[in-house]
Amino acid sequence: MIPSFINDLLQMLFALAIPAAISTLVLAGIALRQEGGVNWEAGGRFQRWVMWTVIFLTLPQLLSWFAGQGIVMPPTAGGGVSGWLGSIESSVRAFVMDMVLARLVPIMAAFFVLKSALDAAQGNNPLASIIAAFFLLSVSDTVQLFRSWNSGSQFATTDMLASLWNYVAGVILPLASGLAVVGAIFNYVRHKPVMQMVGAGLAFMSVSALWKLIQVMAS
Repeated sequence: MIPSFINDLLQMLFALAIPAAISTLVLAGIALRQEGGVNWEAGGRFQRWVMWTVIFLTLPQLLSWFAGQGIVMPPTAGGGVSGWLGSIESSVRAFVMDMVLARLVPIMAAFFVLKSALDAAQGNNPLASIIAAFFLLSVSDTVQLFRSWNSGSQFATTDMLASLWNYVAGVILPLASGLAVVGAIFNYVRHKPVMQMVGAGLAFMSVSALWKLIQVMAS
């Protein structure tokens, strides 16, 4: 039998899973700019913060998998949190939603836009800071999109990651391919090399096919 205080504490932590996911996604946006903006390090902080976002959003389903293996797990839903723990939960939720998401994130995105202007003034590519600003401004919608991918099964964590991959391959990469073609046109007009942009556009459009090919070759 779990003591009532421990149960209330666990319920408070479960209730804060979505604010925690929002916070980790904000940190992912910052890490994206630090790692290059238009690219990120394999196994870097951007990927780790996105992974933590997925874990927080699928925490009850992830724990149900362990429970299915015979491990005794605490209940993930047992009503609202009351008392002073409930006050803490409400305060943390309000801080994340009203302070971080509604006010701090737009300011951070604005500073990234300023950084893009400074990058351009130094002759560097301003796209890295612009992409990070777009990412931060879309944190709320991104969390909602992630939550819509929650299958509710014991494998919801991996299902959400698979849905994220399909979204990137089916939606983001075709848009990136179009932008690469536009960049190639601009480079051609300015008499600069275009093959790198053209190659990137073709690669973006063929990522899914390359992945299917690797799967077939590995099987």
